[in-house]
Amino acid sequence: MAYNVDVRTLNAVTAEPVSRHERKERTRRALLDAALRLFAERGFGGVSLREVAKQAGIVPTAFYRHFASMEDLGVALVEESMRTLRGMIRSARNDPRTSAGMIRASVRTLAEHVRANEAHYWFLIRERYGGTGAVRQAIGIELRLFSRELAVDLARFEYLREWSTEDLNMMADLIVTAMLGTVLDLLEARQGDTEADARIVRTAEKRLRLITLGVPGWRTGQA
Repeated sequence: MAYNVDVRTLNAVTAEPVSRHERKERTRRALLDAALRLFAERGFGGVSLREVAKQAGIVPTAFYRHFASMEDLGVALVEESMRTLRGMIRSARNDPRTSAGMIRASVRTLAEHVRANEAHYWFLIRERYGGTGAVRQAIGIELRLFSRELAVDLARFEYLREWSTEDLNMMADLIVTAMLGTVLDLLEARQGDTEADARIVRTAEKRLRLITLGVPGWRTGQA
């Protein structure tokens, strides 16, 4: 005997039920992704809440179930991007036992993450230097956290154990600033140009090694 089964009905019966929490997380993710796409075209200041909601497929009033404002959404994007990067580079730093090894691992991890998340990094760079308000403040906070974590790692090296916390933080700030320059170099390079990427990575490693060259001659308390 043949049976005619409506495919949509069958899918509805056999599909796993989606919880309210899962639906909420999917919508939140859709809003973040939609915002990134729009920011890539016009920047954070040029995009409205209505446009983000429409792009995500929800009504504007539903936006407020997930974010208090557009700035709140922007801060969430900053935290998501920076915390993921911090975690990846922290892992990359855990294995190397020399400054050269730490530099190489960190730079290559950074380059891979930038290439895999270019929209995130364009958003961060634009808002870091041209943004205002809570989003720019959130980027500053995340960069300071990044720098302080790096300073803690630097203190593990024997030749830096006598350094003051202030000097370790200063060195970490220099490294983070150099890495931001590398992010911009990668974003401005032509997509798919592997030779350019390799050149940028090599330059980034040299730049960081130049910073560390001054380490042996520096003593805490020097003017």
